[in-house]
Formats: sequence, C-alpha cells, structure tokens
Amino acid sequence: MDVTLHLAQQPEADELLGRSPLAALVGMLLDQQIPMEWAFAGPYTIVQRMGVDDLDAHEIAAQDPEAFAGLLSAKPAVHRYPGSMAKRIQQLCQYLVEHYDGDASAVWDGVDSGRELLGRLTDLPGFGKQKAQIFLALLGKQLGVQPEGWREAAGPYGEAGSHRSVADITGPDSLAKVRAHKQEMKAAAKAAKAAK
Repeated sequence: MDVTLHLAQQPEADELLGRSPLAALVGMLLDQQIPMEWAFAGPYTIVQRMGVDDLDAHEIAAQDPEAFAGLLSAKPAVHRYPGSMAKRIQQLCQYLVEHYDGDASAVWDGVDSGRELLGRLTDLPGFGKQKAQIFLALLGKQLGVQPEGWREAAGPYGEAGSHRSVADITGPDSLAKVRAHKQEMKAAAKAAKAAK
C-alpha cells in the first residue's frame, strides 16, 4: 500500500494514510462527530506525539491507557472525545494483534470476496456496518483492493461516480461534493423527522 490519499488535506498526514494500513484504519475509526479532515489527520498527530515514523498495533495495544488518552487529549486534541477514542484505538489495535499479528493489511490481503471483506471489517472494534462499507469502498476505489463483489458489499458507497463518503475524496473538489451530499442527507433526515 503506497498511494496518495487526500483525506486529511495535509500532505504529511495524507502520505502516512497512503502508506500505512493501520493509519488508514485509525483515521476511519476517528471519522465520526468531527470533520473528515480532522479525523484523517489524527493518525499523523498520534505518530508525531509518539515520536515514531508509523503506527504500530503492538506498541499502541501495549500503551498505558491513561497515558495514551493523555496523548490524544493534548491540545489540539486528536478528536472531540479524545478519551473514548483513545480507548477505541487501543481496542482496535488489541484486536489486530490477537487476530492478525498486528498487521492491519492482513484484514484485507487475500480475501476472496467483498462479502468476506465486509465481514472482517465489521468484526473490527468500532466498525459498524456503515463504517465498514465506507472503508471497503475506500479500499476498492483508491487502494486497489477489489475482491469479487466488492462494490455490492460496499452498498451505495461502492457506486462509481458517487460522492457519498471519504471513499470518493481525491482532492478539494470531491471533498466539497461529499460535504454537500452529507448536508443534503442531514437536511432530508431532519425534514423526515419533522414530518412525523
């Protein structure tokens, strides 16, 4: 995995996401209740604060939980909820250590089908079906991981030419389109709720 992603909209953070499977997974985990760019810049911030070149699942899993939460809480915080997200990142890394010897790319390497990959992603701590489908679409659309049936397994996020999620962000223009789509979805949900 060594591609250029444009999810954080910061060259160093995007470079890390493109070469580090664990950084990409952690960015996806952080992508809730904060702007996408903030979430995907998170792994780079963690790497800088740990004084390392890359995230290591073994190292993060073994961190003292309070110290790791402190690392994420230092200003500027990695997430709006740094304490709970520190715990989730450690749970993700512990799972990767137990099931994949700490190798995040082993989650998708050698899978035979999109359905199998979706199952592996939804098994990850902190990954519900929607988050797993979005990450599956990111793997397929931008990282070349395309097992048979991957688009179908990714649901609407796998559609070609859509601008629904981070899977479709390749630069500032597509980021604006994804953001517009999300706002339309929120407005529609709000209108539907008001109509009840």
